[in-house]
Amino acid sequence: MAYDEKLAGRIRGLLAKRKAITEKKMFGGVAFLLNGNMCVGLHGVELIVRLDPKKTEEALAEPHTRIFDMTGRPMKGWRASHSARMKALYPVLALRVFVPPSDAIS
Repeated sequence: MAYDEKLAGRIRGLLAKRKAITEKKMFGGVAFLLNGNMCVGLHGVELIVRLDPKKTEEALAEPHTRIFDMTGRPMKGWRASHSARMKALYPVLALRVFVPPSDAIS
């Protein structure tokens, strides 16, 4: 599945100054990883953002947002929104993304 390369470029630019961010092609899209853990990605026309699983319901209250589900098994702690909703990136830009405790940044 193709993804919006122009939007990927914008995300690259926004994340360029962040340390420990790498880029990897995944799931027919592109993912940006923080210390090896995916924190944001593009899949088709959707922006996928990792968040604290406890905040999933709160995030889903925003318009044009849904729980990320690529295989028929919804993934709590991941939200997908139309890629035009760059606001979904704010937690990533502030580096307030959820990283599991075993992989926590020290």
